[in-house]
Amino acid sequence: MQEKKDNIIELRHITRRFEDGFEAVSDFNLEVKRGEFVTFLGPSGCGKTTTLRMIAGFDLPTDGQILLEGRDITSLPPYERPINTVFQRYALFPHMNIYENIAFGLRQKKMKEAEIKRKVEKVLDLVDLEGFEGRAVTTLSGGQQQRIAIARALVNEPAILLLDEPLGALDLKMRKEMQIELKQMHDSLGITFIYVTHDQEEALTMSDRIVVMSEGKTQQIGTPEDIYNEPKNAFVADFIGESNIFNGIMIGKMKARFCGGEFTCVDDVEEGTHITAVVRPEDVEITSPEKGIIRGHVISVIFKGMHYEITIESGRNEIVARSVHTATVGDVVGMYVDPDNIHIMIAEDHTNYFTVDINSEYRLEFNGKMLDTSVTKIIPGSRRQPDGTLVDGHGETIDPARTKITASIEPQDISMTDKVEEGLIEGYISNLIYKGDHYSYVIHTDLEQDLVVDDEYLWNMDDHVGLIMPVEKMSFKLNR
Repeated sequence: MQEKKDNIIELRHITRRFEDGFEAVSDFNLEVKRGEFVTFLGPSGCGKTTTLRMIAGFDLPTDGQILLEGRDITSLPPYERPINTVFQRYALFPHMNIYENIAFGLRQKKMKEAEIKRKVEKVLDLVDLEGFEGRAVTTLSGGQQQRIAIARALVNEPAILLLDEPLGALDLKMRKEMQIELKQMHDSLGITFIYVTHDQEEALTMSDRIVVMSEGKTQQIGTPEDIYNEPKNAFVADFIGESNIFNGIMIGKMKARFCGGEFTCVDDVEEGTHITAVVRPEDVEITSPEKGIIRGHVISVIFKGMHYEITIESGRNEIVARSVHTATVGDVVGMYVDPDNIHIMIAEDHTNYFTVDINSEYRLEFNGKMLDTSVTKIIPGSRRQPDGTLVDGHGETIDPARTKITASIEPQDISMTDKVEEGLIEGYISNLIYKGDHYSYVIHTDLEQDLVVDDEYLWNMDDHVGLIMPVEKMSFKLNR
């Protein structure tokens, strides 16, 4: 049995709040084991670099504690922490050769020349640049400069090495090579690496654990396998690799309805629960129409080298599949998903999302009915040209046939009517749950899409209703 590693660093309820009240990091908690490779992963502005800077001591938390081997270092200056940082832009000294760049920190510590020479040669060998000592750093490639920056950090023998998007300036091929080299360095050195990136592949390739962040908060912490296969929420599922994400409802024991079909799954969630179903593109099996749980027609086929990426339209839903076999645009196909490959999450909110169409007059339509709004009202800066075409704020033409707009509306903003023809869409009540002060209904619509409606009045199961959805209560997002 493997011995449990000690925590080398702990972040307890860390918050970083700026003078304008903006919280870059909010109540962040993390324990890092000695020798781990931990990656902070998230989009720009999620707080990952701010968190790294607080660990390094370049920035101080507004609240919370940072412990290094059990000792509080929250207010300790950077030079008193056994922590070194590698930045994206390398920060090498252009007037110094490779040897002097690496030796700089050791000279600041007044170390003997023989010891400096031994340490520099050791790290040059580690980064595979032995014999390059006398070269000017300006003559090196980006990958070589990055190795020097890493060597300069490692020569100080830090307990923790922080890496802030260190491969961001490299081209794709060099980035992939450096990912492997960094992982090998980590394995051979045995020191703790804390790495920041927005690149999902980097995180999945190198990390022992990944911390997924969004808007200054932790979304999930786990191994790459856990993060990919068992995302805790829709943000993680969408950010870690490509996913098909559908709103749905549990209709029986380990049975869920989403995307217009009824699927068997392995998650035993109570019947009537609103859920989010996640299916990875590689888990969508394309079949003949009669063998699929759902069917649709192929609208796009893109060759990606190792596989084809096939987009299929089924009702109002688009499903992305990956297959080693191609398809033809316009083909009608079936789709099957093995129960083990359907990941069910209890819905965090019940916001209704649906796709609206753009007609030739650049007005919006849903279910064949006109919405009282236009594209120019929902796309900032868009305008009609003298020839009748529409351009966005960057002057690019908006093609109605190739432009998708997603609308959303909250359950409490939809009202039901028994005058079905008055609704924007109609359907049947397929489930209801009493929530204390209102009922939460699921309406299975004539577009094979489930919509959630909150209403204080009691309706009956299977009632045929129209849904009144005011356009002023909708939000719109352009997808191009």
